[in-house]
Order: sequence, then structure tokens, then C-alpha cells
Amino acid sequence: MNWGAILRYRWLVAALSAIGYLLVAWQAAMQVQQTAVDALAASGHSQLNLYATHLRGELQRFEKLPTLIATHPRLLEVLQDPDDVDAVDGLNRYLEEINRSTGAADTYLMDRNGLTLAASNWHSERPFVGRNFNFRPYFQEAMAGQLGRYFAQGTASQQRGYYFASSVRAGGKVFGVVVVKVNLSNIEQEWEGLPEEVVVTDPDGVIFFATQPTWRFKTIAPLDHQARTRIELSRRYPKAALEPLPLKAWVPEGTQHQLVQLGDNQQQRYLLQSQAMAEAGWQVHLMTPLQSAHQQMVNAILLISALALALLFLGLGLRQRYKRRLEKMLYDEQAREALYRTHAQLEQRVKSRTADLSESNEQLSREIEERRHAEAQLRATQNELIQAAKLATLGQMSAGINHELSQPLAAIRSYADNGQALLEKGRLQEVESNLVQISDLTERMARIGSQLKIFSRKSTGLVGAVSLKGVIEAARAIIGPRSNKTDATLIIALPDERLQVCADEVLVQQVLVNLIHNALQAVEGEAERKVEVHTEQRSDQVALVVEDSGPGIADEHLEHIFDPFFTTKEASEGLGLGLTISNRIVTELGGEMSASSGCLGGARFEVVLPSVESGPESELESERKREER
Repeated sequence: MNWGAILRYRWLVAALSAIGYLLVAWQAAMQVQQTAVDALAASGHSQLNLYATHLRGELQRFEKLPTLIATHPRLLEVLQDPDDVDAVDGLNRYLEEINRSTGAADTYLMDRNGLTLAASNWHSERPFVGRNFNFRPYFQEAMAGQLGRYFAQGTASQQRGYYFASSVRAGGKVFGVVVVKVNLSNIEQEWEGLPEEVVVTDPDGVIFFATQPTWRFKTIAPLDHQARTRIELSRRYPKAALEPLPLKAWVPEGTQHQLVQLGDNQQQRYLLQSQAMAEAGWQVHLMTPLQSAHQQMVNAILLISALALALLFLGLGLRQRYKRRLEKMLYDEQAREALYRTHAQLEQRVKSRTADLSESNEQLSREIEERRHAEAQLRATQNELIQAAKLATLGQMSAGINHELSQPLAAIRSYADNGQALLEKGRLQEVESNLVQISDLTERMARIGSQLKIFSRKSTGLVGAVSLKGVIEAARAIIGPRSNKTDATLIIALPDERLQVCADEVLVQQVLVNLIHNALQAVEGEAERKVEVHTEQRSDQVALVVEDSGPGIADEHLEHIFDPFFTTKEASEGLGLGLTISNRIVTELGGEMSASSGCLGGARFEVVLPSVESGPESELESERKREER
């Protein structure tokens, strides 16, 4: 027998097996990488839609603002008489207030020649007043009767922004243009630090928005002479070199995904996906790093190698496993016989105690049913008491509410009479102004009625995420008439909309209205009548605080302040149940309520509720689930 030939054949078989293993491993790794890139593309498409929708929503917030501002009579007064210093000063302050309330970057008014007459930044070091922006395309579009849209870097402020412009008209004639500038840098800052890179380009391919700061004011591709000249004439990006990014792009065979590499650095490879924003003329690009796909390929190779080793060790262990299996079968048989004997003994003991347990269980079931019935009656009584307290509060505020409604009604009557007289004289523009005022007054009355309807409805008993900002705004609308009647200063610090608690919106609103109402009663007759409302974030809880400048609560009364029928008011002003009901509501929502002396010299009430992230299931929700079961 030729052992040398046999040995050579064995080595040949081993070599072929190794080569086959490497080919299979490489093919599997490439397939894993392609699958990973496909997954990145699917995920990136969803992310790209979110980014584009976010940008589109931010622009739509301000799209109608210049058209609305253009209808204000102050703008036409300044355009017709730009030398009226008082009118210009008043318009400057009005535009500044618009910036504060809307979050716009700048708002300014230009005449027909593009000269800025008034601006929100009138008191800054480099105001727009006196500057001429007739070279901007948004000015030319607005003068032509269109809504001007343009993104550029400010020539005065050097700040990037998106411009909306609308013409100021009267009698079919254009007198000037009002412009609103939107700053998008806050969105850019929010997106910095994300695993992927977001880039937005203008119609010429210039990057004006990027989560990578060094990419800003560069281009996706080299600019031709015509595009560069057009950008320079419009002063869109002053002092910007507009150099192209060193991108190398390719599409792998068998796919439709576009991959790019930044320069010669293979560690900076990305999956490039783009989406058009037609209304702004932009292209939104998402560049997702490919490191995760490469890592998955390496992991696949390691996994295949681990599987091969596992198969080897599996074969070595089969024989030992078979031997141990026989030993285990013998042991299991002995254990099964012992278990049967123990089971027979336990079964006998269970039978002897089943009768006693059955009788005890029946008695316990009857007691549980009786308790559920009593709790249901108690809850129904409590809900009716809460609704009665709510309606009583509305009754106490009825005089103020009547005042709030009677004033708009009288004003509507006056505007309608004046409008009839003006219509007979043919003064149609003033008639239109009266109709606008009547529309605003009816909307105001509708808001008052809507808030009262929401406040008076019964709670559903369901606990969920509640925005404290909405609750405070609703309470302010309801308590407003009472505040006006007492001539008290109501100071409310509105929290961020993202500040949410785990509670019932209607019940929290009732508690807040009751506390503010009590505070307004407490400051009546005081020299200083002030009520403050604010929120405090405390770890996994949120505190809602109401303070007043009234006489405060005596120390001997603090321990009884939440007792039923305890009150320091006159008999005609309440029964002493408001704080008791409010305290009960807060407790059932998983929070707590406390009273103390405040910084304003009067009383301070705190309502502490769990935040949405850590809020426990309330007693109301738990009971609702038990009833459903």
C-alpha cells in the first residue's frame, strides 16, 4: 500500500475543504453585508422622511405670517409717511413683539424701492433700518404679487435664514414689502451628534445646512460659471468660497444604492439617500455611515468559523453524551418512583383540606362582593361631589364670565351699527375692518364657551400623559373673568409642552382652577393682590405651585386645611370641601398635595404628580382594570 500517496490525497482533500470553506464564508459575508446595506437603506428612507417633514413643518409655521402682518394698518401708515417718527417707533416695537411671540429671527418692512423703514432689530448694533435689500429675489417676487421665498446668509447679520416676503397693498396698489426671516440653526444643533449626517442643498447644489459644521457653504459638485455669477449677484452667500466636497460616488453591482466616500478615507464611507423639498427648492440628503454593515460582515465570518468549531466539538462529544444518557435514564426511573410515592401522600393531604378551603373561599367571595358594591357606591358619590364642586366654582365665577361675554356682545352690536352706517356711505374698507373685529370678538366668545364646556364635563377616570402647559392655559382662560373682577395680578409661568405628568386632564384642571380661585379670594381686600402659578421639575416628579399675597394660613390651621368642612371663609363663600376634594383627586392620581407659607407672604399650595416616564398606575386606573376583568 502506497502510504505516501494516501497521505498526499488526505492533504489535498483537506486543502480543498479549506478553500471551499473560505469561499462559502466569503460569499455568506458578502450576502450579510448586502442585507445590512439594504436594512440601512430602509431605515434611512424612514429617517429621511422624518427629517424632511420636520424641516417642512418648521417652514410652514411661518409661511402665512408675512401675509397676515401685511394687513396691519401700522405698516401702511409708515409706508405712506416714513418721516413720522412716532409711527416708525411704534412699528419697530410691534415687529419686535411679533419676533418674541412667534420665534422668528427678524421681521422688517421695506418700501417700494427696497429701503428698510422699520425692523424688529431696530435697537441692535447692526439694525436693518436704512439698508436696501432690493437685490434679494424674495423682494422682487413679493413686488410682483407672489409670496417671496428665499434662503440666504444675511448681509448685515451674517446669519443663515429662510425668508418669507409678502407685499403690503391698499386699493390694489403695492406700497411695500414685509419680510419674516426664519432661523433654522436650532434644528441643526438638535441634529448634531446623530449617527448619520444630514445635508440640505439649495437649487445650485450649495450646502447651507449640515450637521457636520465643516461641510457648510461647500457644494455637492463643482459650480459652473453661470451658477456662481447668479449667487454672487444675489449676495446669497457673501464671503463663502463654495468649494466642492471631495466625494467619490459609486453604485455597487446588483444594487440601486448610491455609496460615497469622503476623500481617500475608507473609514468615511456613507450610504447616500436624497429627497426633494419642491416648495423650497431644496434637496435633503441623508448620509448613513457604513461601519455597521462592515462590522456585520466581520461578525458573519466569525460566526461561520465558530459554527465550524462547534460542529467539530459536537462530534467529539456525541459518544460521551450517549454514555451519560444511559446513566441519566436509570437515575430518572428511580426518581420517578420516589415522586409517585410522594405525590400519593400529598394528594391525600390535599383532599383532607379541600372542604375547609372551599368553605373559606365562599365566605371570602361574599365579603369581596359586598366590599366592591360599597366601593362602587362610594366612588359614584365622590364623582358626583367632584362634579358639584366644579359647577359650584363655575357659579361663583358666573358674574365675571357674564362680564366677559357682555363686553364682546356690546362691542359686536356697536360694530354692526357702525358698519350699517358706513355701508350706506359706501366706506367699504371701514366696513370690512368692522367685520374683522366682529369675527375676532365671536371667536373670543367661542373660546370662553369651549373652555367652560371642557371644565364642566365629567372625568373619564382614565389616566394618561397630560401636558401641564395645556392644563394651565385652560385654567387661565376659565379663571380669567374672576381675576379681572378682583383686579388681581395673575402671574403664570407656562412650562415647556414636553413637560407631562401621568394624570387625568379634567381632574388636574379642576384642582388647578380651585387653587387659583381660592388664591384670588384670599387676596381680595389686600393692598397687594398678586397670584403666581409655576411648575418645578423634581427628578421623576413634577410640582404644580400656586402662591398668593394674601393673609396666609395660620399655623394652627395648617394641619386641618384638608379636613372636610374646615374653612376660614365666610359661610356664604364655601362649605370647606374644595381642598378636601382636590386633595383626594391628587392622591388617587398617585401624587400628593401640601400647603405652607409662600414667598409672597400668603399661602403656597403644591400639587406633586408623577412624570410620564415614571408615573405609577393610579388607583382610578387600577380599579378600572379590575372592573373590566
